[in-house]
Amino acid sequence: MRGEHELMGVHEGLGRYRALIPVAVLVALLAVPALPLRLPGLFDGPLNSPGNLQLLAVGFALGIAALSYNLLFGYTGVLSFGHALFFGAGVYLPTIALRKWRWDLGPALAFTLLAGVLLALAVGALALRTKGVYFAMVTLAFAQAGAVLVGKDPGGLTGGEEGLSLPTRPLPRWMVGVVNTDNLYWLTLAVLIAVYLLALRLITSPAGHVWQGIRENEGRVELLGLRPYLFKLLAFVISGALATVAGIVYLFLLSGANPRAVSADFTVTLLLMVIIGGSGSLWGPVAGALLYHYLNVRLTVWAGTPAVAGLPAILGQPLRDPLFIFGIVFILLVLFFPRGLAGAFAGRRLRPLARALGGTVPAREPRPRGEI
Repeated sequence: MRGEHELMGVHEGLGRYRALIPVAVLVALLAVPALPLRLPGLFDGPLNSPGNLQLLAVGFALGIAALSYNLLFGYTGVLSFGHALFFGAGVYLPTIALRKWRWDLGPALAFTLLAGVLLALAVGALALRTKGVYFAMVTLAFAQAGAVLVGKDPGGLTGGEEGLSLPTRPLPRWMVGVVNTDNLYWLTLAVLIAVYLLALRLITSPAGHVWQGIRENEGRVELLGLRPYLFKLLAFVISGALATVAGIVYLFLLSGANPRAVSADFTVTLLLMVIIGGSGSLWGPVAGALLYHYLNVRLTVWAGTPAVAGLPAILGQPLRDPLFIFGIVFILLVLFFPRGLAGAFAGRRLRPLARALGGTVPAREPRPRGEI
């Protein structure tokens, strides 16, 4: 018993600091552009080559989007299928403002952020009047409406199925060209760190505790005299605004707007990233987004190697399809890590310490609440 009590005290003390461990890891990743490290099989060429930096930076941008979605799904328990609408707004609105309206970069970004907040407020105010599957369907309808609007190319603004390229004229010189990939890498990683810290502050705030209460039992929150609708709307607006920020960073990395950024399929992709990483965790969705994007890119490269081409048709044909390989990987992750990567680490992290103190730890820890 003494060992168990000591373990609980150590656990509470460590809990105050462990949520910042991912921040330290992300800060350390700022040094990657200066490391000519080679990781054969994992990356082609040096780690700091423009292609590898681009691969990591896009993963960071998707991590911001997954982190924003997790505030709504993982911490508030609200399943939305319309999150791509706000991400797409962050991709398309700056492009339209810069290319079609000839705005400067500052006003274009300010307009996009304001539009993202207002759009999330309008959609959330209407959709949150429903619950469960009806809410999911309403948000899906809004996302589909946005996808149709982009596809119809009203007034020649969106470019239709071809999308729009980002003009370089209004951009600072340090953001233009392959030679400046490291600058975009640092920019994306800095935004991810800022969003992570903001999310950490939000989920440990009084509003964040109410969000988690709504996730566990909305009726009990109502009995306490609180209005779940307003708190869910707040989570929806903040989540949508951060998704808009993710879309802006993603736009700078890809130098253009593509219709997939606003499709409902992208929301499903975000949901997969959160599930792989672990919902109800801060670092889990970021890790899930990085893993998803890495596999999505590298499996395509691996499927075209001579090793796969030389296999018998019964094996080589399915293995040449990256989606087939990714499907197997995803099934294995779900089978062996049902609570995501974050849940797998949470279940094991204190067992050596428990044995050292002579105590025990439950086989499964409670669901993470604002901590890694």
